[in-house]
Amino acid sequence: MIIEDDPEVCKLLDLLLKDQGCRTAAAPDGIAALDLVARGKIRPDLILADYNLPLGLDGLQVVEKLRAQLHRKIPVIVLTGDISTSTLCDIARHDCVQLNKPVRLKELTEAIQRLLPASRSAMHSPPVYLPTEGSDNLGQVIFVVDDDSHIRDGLRKMLEADGRAVEDFATCEAFLEAYHPGREACLLVDAYLPGMSGLELLQHLRHSSHRLPAIMITGNGDVPVAVEAMKAGALDFIEKPFHHRDLRASVDRALEQSRDSSKSLAWREAAANHIAGLTPRQRQIMDLVLAGHPSKEYRRRSRHQPAHGRDPPRLDHEENRREIPSRACAISACRRRESCGRAACPT
Repeated sequence: MIIEDDPEVCKLLDLLLKDQGCRTAAAPDGIAALDLVARGKIRPDLILADYNLPLGLDGLQVVEKLRAQLHRKIPVIVLTGDISTSTLCDIARHDCVQLNKPVRLKELTEAIQRLLPASRSAMHSPPVYLPTEGSDNLGQVIFVVDDDSHIRDGLRKMLEADGRAVEDFATCEAFLEAYHPGREACLLVDAYLPGMSGLELLQHLRHSSHRLPAIMITGNGDVPVAVEAMKAGALDFIEKPFHHRDLRASVDRALEQSRDSSKSLAWREAAANHIAGLTPRQRQIMDLVLAGHPSKEYRRRSRHQPAHGRDPPRLDHEENRREIPSRACAISACRRRESCGRAACPT
């Protein structure tokens, strides 16, 4: 969810995030954001909010109300140009990530990629989507990689009982040999495997730009491995021994993300079409945003945008020199005449 009162910045953030494969909803102020959630229009995984918002609620006050409304601690990125100690401490107290304005696209993208997996794997969070009854699983597949044949057989039985298609492998190497990208799928992989480990497999897939949602299987209390798995791109992790309900919820989330990834190309094309349809003024603002200029700079420049293709007004000193008052020239001439003994210049 984007909460930003500047419509140009809001639209550009929306386009840029959709280009990264994100689904977005935007609100111009805190009241509108709260209304969207109250009416069930969105259940955000992450909030991107301006610190200074209109209508009496700042970004942190809106975040506090949204978290209470959704009954979970949603990750939040706060954009602000105010870097005073009191503001930074206030943002930290609300457990939000702070990015300085003007924010750079790479910095924003990295923060979103870091926070989204943590949001979706929160133990007490409601699921980010509700699967429909009798949903069609045709074409979807779940890859299981575990060197323990008993665990592989148990996972297969559990998942096939839900009508899922399952392909299992004893090693990461065997999986990579058989894997072909492009299918709606997810990966269940054990952290500790002979040869290539589960963590190394996730890193390999990430470096190869394969967007296969993965669930890491870890031992009970193995927090460091779970953290490293998240950094490597895992969507979720489950601890042994795991319950069927927890496994099903994780797989549902992973397959939903896989469906989203299959739509990513269409979203990218739509975003490209949106960008192609921007007016010259909107393109100028987009260039300034991407270059990291502050908002007051692109507002100032937008006021000087040429109309109907005419050249913009000159902003250099040449124009000012042409506007020097003629009285100054008269005074200078007057002084020259006085030095020659002529009559004084009239006032």
